[in-house]
Amino acid sequence: MLGKPNPKMIEQMMKKLNMKVQEIPAELVIIKTKDKNIIISRPEIMLADMMGREVYQISGEVSESFPVSEDDVKLVMDKTGKDRNTVVKKLEELNNDLAKAITELREK
Repeated sequence: MLGKPNPKMIEQMMKKLNMKVQEIPAELVIIKTKDKNIIISRPEIMLADMMGREVYQISGEVSESFPVSEDDVKLVMDKTGKDRNTVVKKLEELNNDLAKAITELREK
C-alpha cells in the first residue's frame, strides 16, 4: 500500500526499534540550494535519533522559487523607476519573469 506516510505510524515503528522520535511543529521549510529554493509548506517533520545522529524526515506541499539576481533587480529598477524592495517583491512573486515584472510595475 503506497501513499502518504502516516507520521504516527512511522513514529510507532521507530519506537519499536528503540529509536527516539519526535514531531517538530513548523509552518514552513526552506531548503536553499545554489540555484533555487525548495519551499515545503504545511510540513510534517519527524526527527529521529539513530545511533547518535539526528535524521529529519520532511513531507508536505513542495514548490520552488529562484533567487533574484542583483543584475535583474537593477534592470527592472532602471526600466520602471521603482524602488528596490518593490522590484524584488515583484520578481519573487513572478518567479523572475523580467518582462512581466516590468510590464506590471509600469502599469501601477
